[in-house]
Amino acid sequence: MVCFRVLISGKVQGVGYRYSTKEKAQFLGIVGWVRNLPNGKVEALIVGNHRQIESMMAWFHIGPPAASVSTVEVKEENPQKFESFNIL
Repeated sequence: MVCFRVLISGKVQGVGYRYSTKEKAQFLGIVGWVRNLPNGKVEALIVGNHRQIESMMAWFHIGPPAASVSTVEVKEENPQKFESFNIL
């Protein structure tokens, strides 16, 4: 399992980005969390296998239909244990 912290910027708050992220993560079998940040970005911590993470990373660049993603920053982290994927 691998773990990544992801920061997504653009028009990503108020457009269902967190809810859609949770749905996509659950569909792929990824665990972790997603939250809005005060600076207007969305932050996620995702844990899964390489195939799952690759699919999720591709989705982060698109997001839900109402979103307009400008940048996706990724940092590898030490794997953490989660039971599910949550919106914080």
